[in-house]
Amino acid sequence: MEATGTVFRSNPSRKSNREQERAEALTRAVSGQTMSNYPAIFQGFIAKGIPESEICPRENVFTFDAWKALGRYVRKGEHGVKVMTFIECSKENKETGEKDSFRRPWTTTVFHVSQTEAMNGGVQ
Repeated sequence: MEATGTVFRSNPSRKSNREQERAEALTRAVSGQTMSNYPAIFQGFIAKGIPESEICPRENVFTFDAWKALGRYVRKGEHGVKVMTFIECSKENKETGEKDSFRRPWTTTVFHVSQTEAMNGGVQ
């Protein structure tokens, strides 16, 4: 088999889309209005040995993508706490041609700041 010397380059538009998704994840995490996940968050992180006084949802507990948007990464092997949230969806009504929006449940995982480390130039 002969090597062709093909070089794969990252697609700049794909990279900017990913960064935009992370920024949106951070916005949703900070601006969410429901507090229904707070008991699960506190219970989950207390079970992991994190003191209750150090658990502040929307301040130091975020999703993987939200931490990336903040310039931090979740350390390899860390396990977060699963929470249920609702996401906005839209579907085009084939009869009328209008877009109907609705919310559907979505499960995600959140991580505490103690489970993350700063990337180059990230938030300390």
